[in-house]
Amino acid sequence: MENKASVFFSVRSIARIAVLSALAGALMYLEFVIPPFPTFYKLDFSDIPALLGTFAMGPAEGVLIEGVKILVKFLIKPTTTLGIGELANFTIGASLVIPAGLVYKFRKTRKGAVIGLCAGTIAMTVVGALFNYFVLIPVYSAAFGMEAILGMASAIAGIRDIGTLIVYGTVPFNFIKGVIVSVITTLLYKKVSPLLHR
Repeated sequence: MENKASVFFSVRSIARIAVLSALAGALMYLEFVIPPFPTFYKLDFSDIPALLGTFAMGPAEGVLIEGVKILVKFLIKPTTTLGIGELANFTIGASLVIPAGLVYKFRKTRKGAVIGLCAGTIAMTVVGALFNYFVLIPVYSAAFGMEAILGMASAIAGIRDIGTLIVYGTVPFNFIKGVIVSVITTLLYKKVSPLLHR
């Protein structure tokens, strides 16, 4: 933290967090369905600004970006998931940036970044599975019925219940998302790092 820092973050860090959070909030609207995964699992790139901020400033700032981007999204457009989808996005995103940031904090090399992103992807996959099993899918099934939820995943052979939905749907989706986001972050960070450290 710089000498002119406030109690928690410097003015410069707050400015970076604000810009990256706004970018992340906007990126939440660029989401894609990846066949054959269920349509309620959508890939977006909003974790990339959070990871860039994490590597530039630290894991606490990365988590803050993950949180503020949700507020930005709420300001632009009301939730259509009673806030559960946004909570899932924050929880799973935070589980990616925290391990990545902690590893990189103590090993600020390209190899350290790759190791951190691998650890973050694994953590995100595990946390995503647990959150979906205990929170997201039960809430959605209560609202829409479990049959409707399973129907959205019918393109994947072997999905019969919540357990198989997690194993064949949630886990591979979050792993693939983690890999894609990590690769893009790795390619971008060195290019944008000078801007983030001004």
